[in-house]
Amino acid sequence: MSLQVQVMDKMKEAMKAKDTVALQALRAVKSAFLLAKTEAGAQSDLTEEQEIKIIQKQVKQRKDSVAIFLQQGREDLATPELQEIAILEQFLPKALSEDEVAAVVIETITSLGASGMQDMGKVMGVVSKKLAGQADGKMIADLVKKHLL
Repeated sequence: MSLQVQVMDKMKEAMKAKDTVALQALRAVKSAFLLAKTEAGAQSDLTEEQEIKIIQKQVKQRKDSVAIFLQQGREDLATPELQEIAILEQFLPKALSEDEVAAVVIETITSLGASGMQDMGKVMGVVSKKLAGQADGKMIADLVKKHLL
């Protein structure tokens, strides 16, 4: 079952339960799916990888908002954002721990024979494809830098 269908099902459940926070988060994702479908040059159907990227982007936007709200002392605004993050994360693949990501990075560096920072782009490309949706890009970049030095 595609993520779009799962989002629609959860949206129906949220409507029946009158869960406004969940409904708001799910409507935002549905809207992002529709925008991605109607972009110039877009295919009629989204791939699972594209769906995951869209949801990850939604989660990242909310995490950025939470950081700003907490920095400004607005816990009242941060709380619904955190609730929306929890709702959206159920559609994402299980995130890997830093140790698991580091193991993949080390394995990739070894298999590519990467020796320095000039190989970072190659390593990042391979690791990002392997771990699509399972690890944050910033964490991957930090670990690649750490192990290439």
